[in-house]
Amino acid sequence: MPYLKLETNQQPTPESCRQLLKNMSKGVAEILGKSENYVMIALEVAKPMCFAGNDQPTAFVELKSLGLPEEQTAAFSRKLCVLIEAQTGIKADRIYIEFNSPARHMWGWNEKTF
Repeated sequence: MPYLKLETNQQPTPESCRQLLKNMSKGVAEILGKSENYVMIALEVAKPMCFAGNDQPTAFVELKSLGLPEEQTAAFSRKLCVLIEAQTGIKADRIYIEFNSPARHMWGWNEKTF
């Protein structure tokens, strides 16, 4: 149910991508306090992106999770930025994060909804 999509203008090697996906999956599960069994991570690399007028390393992140508590998004932002910077080298001031908490009936899995 937690879904994180990371888009970046960086081009990591295929092995780095695999490791990044694994590390992000574990990190998102820990940050949200949810089982990694339900975490999905999507990675889009080498996207043409411009932030603050330049094409230095940057990222856009979407985090969707059922029951995402609004009062914790600032803490989640800090933790995600630390995690992403550690994994990619992209500085926190070059990362935007969009949080989304869909209604349970709007999230499907395993032939049903939550």
